[in-house]
Amino acid sequence: MPAIKVVDITPRALSGDTSLDSEPNLAVNPENPNQLVATAFTPDPMGGPLAPVYVSADGGDTWVLRSVVPGNADPSGTGDISVGFAPQGGTLYTGILNGEDGDLQVLRAADVTSDAPMEVLVDRAAVHNPDQPWVVAGGTVVNGSGRDVVYVGNNDGDHQPHSATVDVSADARHGHGAFRSVQVDQRAHRVFDGPPVRIALHPDGTVYTAFESWSDFSGLVVTFDVVVTRDDKGALVASPFQDLRDSDDGVAGQRVAAGRRVRFNVKAATLGQERTGADLSIAVDPTDSGTVWIAWCDGTGGTVPTDYVLHVRRSTDRGQTWAPARADLVNAKNPALAINADGLVGLVYQQLAHDQWTTALELTADGGATAEAHVLHQAPGDVPKAPPGALPYLGDYIRMVAVGRDFYGIFAGNNTPDRANFPVGVTYQRNANFTTHQLLDLDGVSRVPPSLDPFFFHRAA
Repeated sequence: MPAIKVVDITPRALSGDTSLDSEPNLAVNPENPNQLVATAFTPDPMGGPLAPVYVSADGGDTWVLRSVVPGNADPSGTGDISVGFAPQGGTLYTGILNGEDGDLQVLRAADVTSDAPMEVLVDRAAVHNPDQPWVVAGGTVVNGSGRDVVYVGNNDGDHQPHSATVDVSADARHGHGAFRSVQVDQRAHRVFDGPPVRIALHPDGTVYTAFESWSDFSGLVVTFDVVVTRDDKGALVASPFQDLRDSDDGVAGQRVAAGRRVRFNVKAATLGQERTGADLSIAVDPTDSGTVWIAWCDGTGGTVPTDYVLHVRRSTDRGQTWAPARADLVNAKNPALAINADGLVGLVYQQLAHDQWTTALELTADGGATAEAHVLHQAPGDVPKAPPGALPYLGDYIRMVAVGRDFYGIFAGNNTPDRANFPVGVTYQRNANFTTHQLLDLDGVSRVPPSLDPFFFHRAA
């Protein structure tokens, strides 16, 4: 059985931390997989103007904080944040909602070991509430010179009702890396688009986007279509994302599922202590740009009456037709898909059952017919108790990426030091007593109540 490790990435110096360090993200340097950067809703420990990222130089065994992200503000540091390494050169790109003013910013760091603040490439005012910047980086060679092609999926309120947007830079490594903003929802009679806009990039330049196109929002119930668009030339053409057209209406963007309904409430918990309505992931097979997987959640279907269901679909014809790839998962959220160099598909998700959150990793090599399954974490869903209005709880997303044959990921969870909560094992950096199941402060004696920490995992081939 392949080796799996799980690490609580909160550094020992933050052993007294009691915050909800949720909604994590992860980037792995493809040239040096020992170098990783993780993010979460973590404020600067010293209360400075820069929010931190977590950095590892040893494959995720140990982590340090580097406060390099503009706009630190309590209690979450920055707002939404995602990260991605360029294929070559070690440059890190970051998309954030600035914690101080809510602006959507795209950042660049040439050296993740540096304490220098990240350079701001894009600063979009938060006039119409931009949301969930999601970074994916690729590369091209032009006249013998390498260029970083960077994509930032986001929900841009300036473009409503067609707010699903991808910002694209054909050369983000040099100069100010100018970005072009592209609306990917082109279907009429929309009221808005959902927060997540996700991207899957193949080395041959095929790039897919997935988003939720809302056709109605009545009360707290959204009716939406799950849509996938595709561009076969890296979205570096005059009119990008036109290469996949719906088989029914001919509009750019194939509807994977239509007329789905979900309760969407950003201010109230509807699944344990978590909110629902914005869960989406997409991944393309690096061995075949025509094979693409998608996962999303809605209130349709399931094996028992339910309000929230996770669905997984697969296409083998470049997104034109889709078929179920595994049984629906009831009361599950935060799907994250990745596909490795062997075509092995990984799915990680978080599921609430019997008042307990479980984070599970599944892998399949035959289209979902059989799976290798692991429980990474399990813990009571009501510990810790979230303060009133403290949403998201675990977060609206987690992330998994594949580098070569290995899978790397991150999730947020209850940090009670109990071996029973980690069936595949775990290591902590922060002080903890696994015999008494007690977190301890930096002095190794004072007790610290449970909270939420980001947990890194690595499934080695």
